[in-house]
Amino acid sequence: MLSAAIQILAFALALLGVLGAVVATLMPNWKVSINVWTSIMTPISQMQGLWMDCVWYSSGVFSCTVKNSVLSLPPHLQAARTGMVLSCVVALFGLCLATLGLKCTRWGGSHRAKGHTAIAAGGCFILASLLCLVPASWFTNEVITAFLTTDLPDSSKYQPGGALCVTFISAGFLLAGGVIFCLSCPGKRTRRPDCLQVDSVKLEKPTPRKRQEHHSSPSKLPQTDIKDSYSLQEYV
Repeated sequence: MLSAAIQILAFALALLGVLGAVVATLMPNWKVSINVWTSIMTPISQMQGLWMDCVWYSSGVFSCTVKNSVLSLPPHLQAARTGMVLSCVVALFGLCLATLGLKCTRWGGSHRAKGHTAIAAGGCFILASLLCLVPASWFTNEVITAFLTTDLPDSSKYQPGGALCVTFISAGFLLAGGVIFCLSCPGKRTRRPDCLQVDSVKLEKPTPRKRQEHHSSPSKLPQTDIKDSYSLQEYV
């Protein structure tokens, strides 16, 4: 597995990605109209988001209207809504798994179980990043295509807003965190060192016994030799 410091870095990147995805989902400036300075009560900027449309006037008034009808929305906007909501949910679930897979935490099971949990968290982060990238790319393509092909005046044209930039950056953070967590795959354990250690212990055990037998053999004399020595003394 990776070191705890790298896992904490991946967790921080994923956390930034989740916060960015949530903020981008709620932001109203997915596409912004070109600023046109006219009279005082004329709209300066018009912004459209996933859930509301906002207008900013030159007098400083800022008003928003919520999009209540779902069926009246264009397909790319419906896909962006669905993709961003699913991305936030999957990323939050990945954060819960990541807290269990971190090596610096005490919960989550054994070392190998933490590795599998970290891989699952990385998969959730990668899936969340794809759920951000696909609808954001489709939305950006629709905005740019409409800007270049229509013959409308500049005041009625829209360009990509700041929410799309936040979405792409958040997707990059989620992707980076997911890849790092997926590299936490636990390696295969081999029993070869254990076998070698057991064999060495088995080889070392008989050696002390042999030495004890070798040292104790000269001290003990056979009884026949002792009897023969006494008989020779009496004969003399």
